[in-house]
Amino acid sequence: MKRLAGLRRAQGIERVIDHLQDCLREQQALPDVTSLATVAHQSPYHFQRLYRALTGESPGQTLDRLRLLNALQALQQPDASVTDAALAAGYESAQALARRCRQRLDTTPRALRADATLRQQWQQVLAQPPVDVDAATAAPLKVEVRALQPFEVVLLRAQGAFGDLDASFGRLYEWAQAQGLADDLLHLVGIAIDDHRDVPAQAHRFDCGMGFATALPQLSSPLRRQALGIGPHAVVHHVGPYEQLQAVGDALLRDWWPDSGHALAEAPLYFHFLDDPEQVPALQLRADVCLPLAG
Repeated sequence: MKRLAGLRRAQGIERVIDHLQDCLREQQALPDVTSLATVAHQSPYHFQRLYRALTGESPGQTLDRLRLLNALQALQQPDASVTDAALAAGYESAQALARRCRQRLDTTPRALRADATLRQQWQQVLAQPPVDVDAATAAPLKVEVRALQPFEVVLLRAQGAFGDLDASFGRLYEWAQAQGLADDLLHLVGIAIDDHRDVPAQAHRFDCGMGFATALPQLSSPLRRQALGIGPHAVVHHVGPYEQLQAVGDALLRDWWPDSGHALAEAPLYFHFLDDPEQVPALQLRADVCLPLAG
C-alpha cells in the first residue's frame, strides 16, 4: 500500500483528490476528465484508467466518498443536526444523506451521530481510496514491448451493458457485409470509454472496432475511422473472460508501467479480441491488451 500511495503522489493523483475536496468545499460539480487530467499533469487518454488503477475508484466515486466523509465529520459536532451535516457536505437534504448512508454504510445518520465508535470506524474506511489489495499484489504481468504495424479501424460507439456488446459488433459486421468487406476482416478491437465496473450499465460507453485488409470506403455517422497500432506498445496476452480486460489494463498501468522507463503515447489503450465469445467458452477467450508507448 505504501508503493501505491507513492505512485498516487508521483502521478498527480493526490493533487486530483485534493482538487476534488476543494470542489466539495466550494460545492462545485465534478470537473470534466480533461480538467482533472490537467490537474494531474496526465494525458486525458490515460487519466481515467490510471486514476482507477491507483485508487480503485473513479473520480466521481471519490467525490461521493469524500462527500460522505465530510458529512460524518460534521456529524461529530455536538450541536450539528443531520440537516446541518447534510447541507455542509453538499447534499440537497437530510433525506438525501440518509439514503446515501443506507446505500453505502448500511446505517443512518442518526445512528452515526449517536455512536462515536461506529462513526470513527466509517471515517477511517472512507478516508482512503478502496484499492483492491489482492489485485495490487498479484503476480507480475507478462508484458511484451514491441512495435506494431499500424492499421485503421471503423469504430461504432455502443452504449449499454458490457455483456451486450455483441449486438453492436453484430451491427458493425452487417455494415461490413453490405460494403463487401466481411471476407477481409482482420482486426476486432475495443476501446473502453467508460469502465463497466464504475458506471451503470445504461451509461457504459464502448467503441467497437473492425479493421480490414482493404481500404475503407467513405464513412458516415455514427461510424468513424481511427488509426491504431502506431509505434511501440506494451502488450499483455490475456486468456479468460473479456470482462477481466479492464482489470488487466489497470495492472498494466499500476504494476508495470511506472517502473518500465517508458512514456505513454497520446493514444488510447485498446483491446485486440482474438476470439468470438459466441463460439469460444469464456475461460478460453483470448485477447491482447495493447498500451501505446511514446517513441
